Amino acid sequence: MDGVGSGDLVVGVVLKVAVVLWVVILEDARPNLTLGGFEAIDDIKSQIEKVYPGIVSCADILALFARDAFKRPMWDVPTGRRDGRVSLISDISENLPSPFSDFSTLPTLFEMKGLNINDLVALSGAHTIGVAHCGAFSRRLFNFTGKGNTDPSLDPTYAETLKSQCPNPANPATTVEMDPQSSLSFDTRYFATVNQNKGLFQSDAALLMNPTSARIVKQLEVPRAFFNQFGKSMVNMGDIEVLVGNAGEIRKNCRVVNP
Repeated sequence: MDGVGSGDLVVGVVLKVAVVLWVVILEDARPNLTLGGFEAIDDIKSQIEKVYPGIVSCADILALFARDAFKRPMWDVPTGRRDGRVSLISDISENLPSPFSDFSTLPTLFEMKGLNINDLVALSGAHTIGVAHCGAFSRRLFNFTGKGNTDPSLDPTYAETLKSQCPNPANPATTVEMDPQSSLSFDTRYFATVNQNKGLFQSDAALLMNPTSARIVKQLEVPRAFFNQFGKSMVNMGDIEVLVGNAGEIRKNCRVVNP
């Protein structure tokens, strides 16, 4: 997803940390070109290597950093991951849902990684933090079906607000809040916004297109329910295709494989 801003690393990590776990690919892939915070990962790795050389992987650092970026502890992070020795930018587009995904696509992508519909909805709640570039949703505003129309599922008043912020053609430098008036707080406002047909991305609106996911969206408006499920889903995502034992390596530098 196209997230930047004060919450950019959190959003990026939530959606990407367990899919590839390779910082060099995370940073260079097109969906992540606006993500920040990689220097912090570099600094953490450098400090750890001085004390425990070759012990703590970049994958574990990234997973722990994703958890600790939140003000409230919501899940335990199992450690022991190892880093991959192959990084392919093509893995990003093949494994990550795009902001243009509909409900025929989203569950399939998650199921391929062993995640279910509860994980899909809960992890979408990460859109409560950060901002997005106009290009990630401008088609919903100006050319939804290729006929110059607006997505009918988008609240009309909100659509007009977005059009004023992101006139056509979209300015690549312009950003808007993914969760209006709450983009700096990790809370449940995102789910209320989606239920008001004000989800920014097509993938947000898609959550209401299925009875089960729509019901979960409503349930996760309750803070305790959201924080509990989000923690569980982050643990599930952190278990995707993990390298352990003698597989992979412990990188000395998170940006490159070891020589």
